[in-house]
Amino acid sequence: MITMESSFEQKIADLQEEEILTLVRRELESGIDPIEILNACQKGMELVGERFSTGIYFISDLMMAGEIFRQISSILSPKLGGKSISKRGKVVFGTVKGDIHDIGKDLVVGILRSVGYEVKDLGVDVPSERFMEAVRETGATVLGLSCLLTVAFDSMKETVKALEVAGLRSKVRIMIGGGPVNEKVCKYTGADGWGNNPQAAVNLCKEWIA
Repeated sequence: MITMESSFEQKIADLQEEEILTLVRRELESGIDPIEILNACQKGMELVGERFSTGIYFISDLMMAGEIFRQISSILSPKLGGKSISKRGKVVFGTVKGDIHDIGKDLVVGILRSVGYEVKDLGVDVPSERFMEAVRETGATVLGLSCLLTVAFDSMKETVKALEVAGLRSKVRIMIGGGPVNEKVCKYTGADGWGNNPQAAVNLCKEWIA
């Protein structure tokens, strides 16, 4: 194990860009397994998500953390030498039909990927048929539906219904998210869970994916 694991976590959590990149390079040169470094950095990203969910951090901080993690991944990738990086599970994610907002979706997708989930991002204005295809293709056990417009609630409901008709509903847990989403909307759409920030999505995935 990395003896400086807490340093990795803390530097990412504190958004210390130069310091964490220097530490990653130094530990790589000393012979530390790049996968161990990646795992430690993922824990730091979880701390970032927690700080956002408690109001300590804002969207700009999440975006900065995502860019830091992207740079770390670029440094580590050539050093992996074909080593397989274990994934926590597969998730399909997208903004539903009738809504083209992507900032919230992109933040959630970025955080989920940074903490170890394999995410297929379908983009925006996604019809229910495409969500079904992606669930079949990937074998994902979690589906994330995003929206910012209240008129898109019906699209969420239609997507959940389409999965039921296709016989896929029992194979996937569905989470919804976005500014106007709440418990009432969750019940209306037939989803299994909801959230208004990336950490909520992480928590649901942890709960649902063993």
